[in-house]
Amino acid sequence: MHHLTQQACRTLMHIRTMAATIGFVVAISTDGLAQAGDTTTARELTPGVSFRKFTDATGPWTMYLVRVDLRRSDLEIRPARAHGALKGRETVSAMARRATNATDQVVAAVNGDFFELKLGENENNQVIDGEWWKGVKVTDSPYDTYDNTHTQLAFDTDHHPTMDRYLIDARAWSHGTMTPIMTVNFNQVGNPEGTVLYTSRFGATTPRDTARITAEAALAFAGRRGDTVLYVRVGAVSTMSGSVIPSGGAVLSAYGAGSRNKEVLAMPAGDTVKVLLATIPRTARAPTMIIGGWPRILRDGIDVAADAPTIEGTISRNAEARHPRTAVGFSRDSSTLFLFAVDGRSENSGGMTLTELAAMMRKVGAWQAMNFDGGGSTTMVIDGVVVNKPTDATGEREVGNALLVVRKR
Repeated sequence: MHHLTQQACRTLMHIRTMAATIGFVVAISTDGLAQAGDTTTARELTPGVSFRKFTDATGPWTMYLVRVDLRRSDLEIRPARAHGALKGRETVSAMARRATNATDQVVAAVNGDFFELKLGENENNQVIDGEWWKGVKVTDSPYDTYDNTHTQLAFDTDHHPTMDRYLIDARAWSHGTMTPIMTVNFNQVGNPEGTVLYTSRFGATTPRDTARITAEAALAFAGRRGDTVLYVRVGAVSTMSGSVIPSGGAVLSAYGAGSRNKEVLAMPAGDTVKVLLATIPRTARAPTMIIGGWPRILRDGIDVAADAPTIEGTISRNAEARHPRTAVGFSRDSSTLFLFAVDGRSENSGGMTLTELAAMMRKVGAWQAMNFDGGGSTTMVIDGVVVNKPTDATGEREVGNALLVVRKR
């Protein structure tokens, strides 16, 4: 955070004195005395969370910003999946309503990761409340110019945010033998050999795969120690795919006739199986949440949107064209989270390129930032109400996941 000059401090004290005299509070960012754009609406949603709607005629742009104080213990940043399932689509406002209850109040929400339009499955890793819903080493996207891993936002148990191109690092141990796990709840069809962990989030059974030799070992959940999950082997190892996944448990599936198949076949019933579920690069502590996007636009305060085609395989019609956008970022000291949306495809607001988005995120105070899904998916919900202008003819789009700001009552 930049230090204010002595003159700026005197000016700030004078403004605050005048504000107190006439009975209102002026919100001033310590990242700079000037704010980007002209504010049309500004209010505190709850202590530690503020909302601002503002415009800029140079775009023209109509923009929406939520600032969250991550130091508050009564606030939580939480990802949500459509209908609480690995696949499916649901509006952001519906996800926010489902997550609001007697103990939790969703004060703000935005749409999240890119997703498969038909099934609604998000493209990147997804961790919710410390549980891996999906784990991949290569982003599951048909639009990249080459296979790679997209940027993701992670939080750990200390509510500390990080941003990186995380790969899942998963391994199983049984009787001293380590078996690498390639993916979680994602079947890489076409790979001749590999091991997949299917949890009960995937569904009732593992997918049918008749093209490869398969060995599947059912695992009953037995506990958790940090980033390691403990299971107990149950039943006989199946030599066919399509096994029943134990409720709350998992199935370890080995495809191909290589050593992984033999390792899974050798796991006896009643044996304890330890499964590491971590990231590369490592987070300081086990992640409590991970949500993906595409691509990173700010790294250490520097606009890196122009590097996206070579680093994350972005395509021109996404990066260089103006679209409605959703973005997420956090401050240099990691104490403030920024959720941002900009309208597009109208005379009042033309949308942004990724470079324009990076510049605006830097102006509002972000030091690290990435792009979420945009276009017709762009949605910001404040206190249960959609505040931006979705561009689909049918209104708010059903999406795969969302990022929620939750106040603990």
